[in-house]
Amino acid sequence: MTMRILARSTLREYWQEHPETEEALKAWYADVRNANWKKPTDLRSIYATVSLLKGDRAVFNIKGNQYRIVVKINYAKSLVFIRFIGTHAAYDRIDAETI
Repeated sequence: MTMRILARSTLREYWQEHPETEEALKAWYADVRNANWKKPTDLRSIYATVSLLKGDRAVFNIKGNQYRIVVKINYAKSLVFIRFIGTHAAYDRIDAETI
């Protein structure tokens, strides 16, 4: 089973405000949608620089680490919930483990 991402509209809204991210976010979406992650370490098969956090959360570097996406993953149901998209500076102002 491939991963379902909730919600693609969150990505679309972000790239509409920040057009320089559109290509990178679409590529991330395609990679994740076609993944089949069963455990946190499976993410490294696609993203070597992913940060794995407590509570089944992960932080992806986007567009040369200029942007970050924080997700919460339900491995049993193959669901990826987008919790945050923003610049690296904006990421530094949040708590990725609770957002």
